Amino acid sequence: MILLTFTVWVYMYIRRIRFIVRRKLTPKEMEPITFAQLSPPVVSNPSDNLKNLFEMPILFYTLVLYLFLTKQVDIVYVTAAWGFVLFRAMHSAVHCTFNLIILRFNLYLLASIMVWFMIARAALIHFSH
Repeated sequence: MILLTFTVWVYMYIRRIRFIVRRKLTPKEMEPITFAQLSPPVVSNPSDNLKNLFEMPILFYTLVLYLFLTKQVDIVYVTAAWGFVLFRAMHSAVHCTFNLIILRFNLYLLASIMVWFMIARAALIHFSH
């Protein structure tokens, strides 16, 4: 997930810098509201995706740390965790490129199910002891 976040961050800046240089934007045009209005999806989607990588993944990072510290890591968690990462990577790839909304939504949903499954399982184990 950290590598994915870094990759999207780099891609976002490549798209932004290319847009700024090609359009020869002025500092006034780079103010957040104006820049957002001027930016086409090819520039704004990677930025939106980067923001999204600081939403649901925070639950994932927290849970992974909890599972590690409490020595609960097992094959079920590892499989679900890699499923989450895989679906999030595909979601980012779609969001940052051709952005087919229904596909992007389904990938997000599958990734979310993985992390919510992990959270529910950890909660059940925690509260059953």
